[in-house]
Amino acid sequence: MEKLAKSHGRHRRGGHPLPVLAALDLGTNNCRLLIASPSREGAIRIVASFSRIVRLGEGVARTGVLSEAAMDRTVAALKVCAEYMERHAVRHVRAIATEACRQAANTQLLIDRAAREAGITLTVVTAAEEARLAAIGCAPLIGGDYDGALVFDIGGGSTETIWLRQEDGKASLAHFASISLGVMSLAEANGGDVGRYAVMRDAMLERFVDIRREMDRKALFDPRRHHLLGTSGTVTTLAGIALKLRRYVRARVDGSWHSCADILKVIDELVALDRRSRAALGCVGEERADLIIPGCAIFSAIQTVWPCDRLRVADRGLREGILRELVAEVRI
Repeated sequence: MEKLAKSHGRHRRGGHPLPVLAALDLGTNNCRLLIASPSREGAIRIVASFSRIVRLGEGVARTGVLSEAAMDRTVAALKVCAEYMERHAVRHVRAIATEACRQAANTQLLIDRAAREAGITLTVVTAAEEARLAAIGCAPLIGGDYDGALVFDIGGGSTETIWLRQEDGKASLAHFASISLGVMSLAEANGGDVGRYAVMRDAMLERFVDIRREMDRKALFDPRRHHLLGTSGTVTTLAGIALKLRRYVRARVDGSWHSCADILKVIDELVALDRRSRAALGCVGEERADLIIPGCAIFSAIQTVWPCDRLRVADRGLREGILRELVAEVRI
């Protein structure tokens, strides 16, 4: 889904221009851009956003390389991002690439094309850095009545789990892990057969059990005192359906609370539908009709291993984490 916004240029306070910042997250499935302007108090005002499904990681698990078609789609999206940044007079930008680019042997070709054709400098970040940025972006949504949250980011090519513990209103990272399976790579590993939901869920369950065991060696995770905090297209889609939205509305979804039991009921309903029926749902659509089922399998496995009662949904993550760091770095 693409979002367009009118240009606001540079914002001023006290007669002096405030910097306009941009965060670009190039994932295995999506290319996302967020443009914002900070206030002198450090708050962030969103100026514009752009998101396009590019399926950059298509076939990478099988071939080990980014395909020409995937790079063409991605560079086309990056050119649009560059136009947005020029239109809004962006002065500071950080553009990161994640799992697909970590895996592919020919990532440098894409980096060179992004610089040459779109004027964007891409940096491939580690899984640890990806988790850290996601944690920064999501930390403000940890419920005040909880000891912390299990943050999870279901991407196209990887899934990150991040345990944030909260004390005196401040969150600290207790543990993180990354699995090189996301909605796209999990679908490809199962031959694109969404009918293998149970198989996909069991495969992810095995991976997450190992992570939980490693976490509990450090400290006991108490699901009664923690909640789940999800950020990704999968969890925002599930939340939109649970809220009975005819079309996706970020303002309704971001920060919303849900019973995990209700989300699991939504999953059961989606698994029972055929592809056409899933695609007809306003919060799913044609582009997510196949990938939502692997995402459901991943979420179900996460909730089984970390059986919290409540889920909070974040339509934010890496880009917000990047922006928060840019605000701290930029002198206003």
